[in-house]
Amino acid sequence: MFFSIIIPLYNRPQEIKELLETLALQTYKQFEVLVIEDGSKDDAADIVNSFSDKLNVRYFVKQNEGQGFTRNFGFERAKGDYFIIFDSDCLVPENYLQIVNDSLKDNYLDAYGGPDDAHPSFTPVQKAISYAMTSPFTTGGIRGSKKGIGQFHPRSFNMGISRQVWEKAGGFLITRSGEDIEYSIRIHSLGFKIGLIAGAKVYHKRRANFLQFYKQLHFFGRARINVYKFFPKELKLVHFFPACFTLFIVFCAVASLFRWPFANFCDGLLAVYILLIFFHALVKNTSIKIAFLSVIASFTLLVAYGLGFMQDFCKRVIFKLS
Repeated sequence: MFFSIIIPLYNRPQEIKELLETLALQTYKQFEVLVIEDGSKDDAADIVNSFSDKLNVRYFVKQNEGQGFTRNFGFERAKGDYFIIFDSDCLVPENYLQIVNDSLKDNYLDAYGGPDDAHPSFTPVQKAISYAMTSPFTTGGIRGSKKGIGQFHPRSFNMGISRQVWEKAGGFLITRSGEDIEYSIRIHSLGFKIGLIAGAKVYHKRRANFLQFYKQLHFFGRARINVYKFFPKELKLVHFFPACFTLFIVFCAVASLFRWPFANFCDGLLAVYILLIFFHALVKNTSIKIAFLSVIASFTLLVAYGLGFMQDFCKRVIFKLS
């Protein structure tokens, strides 16, 4: 099988260099790489061209439209039987394509998603953020797990679709704000087979600090409401959890401030939750520092997502504003 790897890029030349270095080490060689510069001011032309003797790579420049439509630009120009999309801040293990190829031979999927993990070279903050995004105490551990709630929805940092999916479903209808979830639901609705390839993991850097992470997750919370506008039935009770958690924190703070009788009970529940995250992260990363940062990352995730979710739920669902 011949793969087309499609990578949208926006002002991240160093990241694409690191990603291309990992792609050059792939044990499976039947693939091309399409790097699409999405209106960047800090372009990566020289970096990408420096890999021309190591990779079958093509470089494109287009006006800024966002990652969804930039992936569509790549789909239109891809030569492969199967398209794979990565975010530019990913690192790919050298056996990734071999695992995907073997898996599709044994159990063909029209579209797949893979999990993500923290690379040993990541900073403690990046490892903590990775923990928060994959922890059973925050996201339920459903990212990259077969034990999800409802249908499995591949995420666009590590996702593959067949050419047949592209020809029938087309590309992304929205360019950002939940575009991958909308696309996955639409692929499902057309009867295609979607699944997880558990071994096809990538190392996803995500954000380098908590402020960037907060902004990203606030955006994700808003994006869930954007998906709801396309598919109302896809808004589940679990999606309300970060908002409920955020309101509970506010309630605990007010209860403590006014010394309400049940303030100690609220504080106790939060303490238990913090300890669960801390010790689970400690076991996973064997680092007290990362475990401590994982508590901060987990609370950042839930509060940021919760506030973003509540903002657009009130605006777009309750008050019907655009």
